[in-house]
Amino acid sequence: MDRRDFMQTAALATGGLLLSFFVPQKSAAAMPANGFSPNALLRIDTDDTIRIIHNKVEMGQGIATTLAMLIAEELDCDWARIRVEHRVIEGAHLEESMWISSTGGSDTTRSEFDRYRTTGAIARMMLVQAAARRMRVPAEQCITGNGYVQVGAKRFSYGALAADAALMPVPTVKLRERSQWKLIGGRALPGGGQLSRPQKLDVPDKVNGKTKYGIDIQFPGLLIAVLERCPVFGGKVRSFDASEALRVPGVRKVVEVPEGIAVLANHTWAALEGRKALQIEWDTGGRANPDSEQLFNQYRELTGQPGIKALSKGNPETAWQGANAVYEQEFRFPFLAHSPMETLNCTVKLSSSQCEIWTATQSPSLHRQEVARSLGFGDEQVTLHTPAMGGSFGRRGSFGNDWVMEAVHIAQASGEAVKLIWTREDDVRGGYYRPVYLHRVKAGTDAAGMPVAWKHDVVGQSLFVNTVLEKDIAPNGLDYSTIDGVNGSPYMARCPDHSVTLHTTANNVPVLAWRSVGNTHTAFVMETAIDELAFAAKTDAVEYRKKLLANHPRHLAALTTAADQAGWNDPLPAGHFRGVAVHQAMGSVVAQVIEISFVNQNLKVHRVVCAIACGLAVNPDGIVAQMESGIIYGLTAALFGEITIEKGAIRQSNFHDYRILRMEEAPVIEVHIIEDDGKMGGAGEPGVPPVAPALANAFFAAAGRRVRSLPLLSNI
Repeated sequence: MDRRDFMQTAALATGGLLLSFFVPQKSAAAMPANGFSPNALLRIDTDDTIRIIHNKVEMGQGIATTLAMLIAEELDCDWARIRVEHRVIEGAHLEESMWISSTGGSDTTRSEFDRYRTTGAIARMMLVQAAARRMRVPAEQCITGNGYVQVGAKRFSYGALAADAALMPVPTVKLRERSQWKLIGGRALPGGGQLSRPQKLDVPDKVNGKTKYGIDIQFPGLLIAVLERCPVFGGKVRSFDASEALRVPGVRKVVEVPEGIAVLANHTWAALEGRKALQIEWDTGGRANPDSEQLFNQYRELTGQPGIKALSKGNPETAWQGANAVYEQEFRFPFLAHSPMETLNCTVKLSSSQCEIWTATQSPSLHRQEVARSLGFGDEQVTLHTPAMGGSFGRRGSFGNDWVMEAVHIAQASGEAVKLIWTREDDVRGGYYRPVYLHRVKAGTDAAGMPVAWKHDVVGQSLFVNTVLEKDIAPNGLDYSTIDGVNGSPYMARCPDHSVTLHTTANNVPVLAWRSVGNTHTAFVMETAIDELAFAAKTDAVEYRKKLLANHPRHLAALTTAADQAGWNDPLPAGHFRGVAVHQAMGSVVAQVIEISFVNQNLKVHRVVCAIACGLAVNPDGIVAQMESGIIYGLTAALFGEITIEKGAIRQSNFHDYRILRMEEAPVIEVHIIEDDGKMGGAGEPGVPPVAPALANAFFAAAGRRVRSLPLLSNI
């Protein structure tokens, strides 16, 4: 089909206007010579409903609203008429790039900014062309607004024009200038007034209970499945006895799958009781989960040994001879679970020729392809629905497709339609953690206490080796995500002699990117080390950083704003102390000042002042929400977060021993957005990295002891 034929067919099929728009990094790469394969759709129905079917996934970060704002800005539609849906992956599609079909890296708004606006502009112009043809006037005489095209005294709703618009030629459009925006930015207008701040599109249905999450999927004949997995990662079933499990009322079947033993039942309680009754003998194949302390000891031995040179300038090995003082310290970080509120789940209906899946995932196309390959199906034989997602933080971005393939294997083995549900214990003990990391930093300073040499060793598992993103992120074994935040640090870059060495380890504990990826640990090391250097130089922590960041305007803007808004130089109440950190991640710079005290010998976080410099703020309310979310998530990990392996077993199991921040523990949070004309940054993840170092620096101010391992409360 050519583009016009596609539009005509779409009009006949829907009775409205259906626009397919591309979302890859390079559109030409996704345009085969013989056709047009859409990734995402804008549909205008004859009842005036505006449907936006995203190629990206809403998981609580607010992109359903932000991306709709981009289309609505150019479309001039009625915001109340917009409906946002996830795309169903079905039929014959192009082999898509991972970057197109996945949601992650805080990249959605900045990658789709021009494409979504262009789609809205094209749709508006086609509607204008339809109205102009109907009224036999030039298109220039038509005015759009609030879902209507006005032609003189007559006006037509978009729905009334949709079928005719679908037959119009696809125009070349010019996007509106920033001064013409009515939705994007929500900033004060010249001469007073405020741009519109649209309500989040998904909130009403989430509040009234209409939103259907993956765990809510239900249809006649569907059985609930739970899976007993080997406590040693990679272990297999040697033998099992299901006789007692099958006696539990409601249990229907017990089947063996590659990942363990599955119990299928009429309802969740029966499935869980049946699982308890299983007798299983495991074959670990000589494997043993490494104890956490053993890992740290092994990692410590690697530092200083030859590794992969990730960055090198000058000669840091001999630079210490001319340094006025040398700082050398070790930092260690534990495994962390993602702990999204909705645990993993997947519903599968499988026949000999078709597979239909319902699961909330960050990478629907990738998972669909893996399921098709495992079943020996063509892609067109697998349909994947993405329901609403109750959080992810990276857990639903697994490249190994772990929980989806578990559900498919259970459906295969049982011959039943199944909904696999992970319990919280499954989630905490099921692997795919933020890896254990160990850093060793050696820095030399001059007579003024400023760093002039920096040697940095990092040890840890790779997140992207042996994944579809290996060639992009971890070429030749050098996983750049591991050192992100050290590599490119403005503190290190100003040192004439510096190096970064990476030691990539391997063990049988499965790992996965955790919210803000490598910045989860690199920010802590850089910002606490700099704080120590500032203290040694007898210089105020903010002023010390300002000197180092003199040539980095975004860093300076964020740091200055956070410090000023927190009243950095103002006296604090008795017994209160502050700490500061500033870090760049995902293109945005975030600075935070944290105020703490000790109440009855318990650490209390009172206030977090946050400033984010992110370029253009498309949806300021969304950015504020993400900073607040990141701060709570980061505080949880900094204070409590630790998955430990003892005698080969995961010690933690649920929120009683893998704590999350409670409501009464949450601080007052203030967020300040700093805009500039530079490249747009992300917002979903950059709020997390500065939290832990700012907290640790405040702890030093309060207790006089440095924190070089997390979680912080294990140091008290």
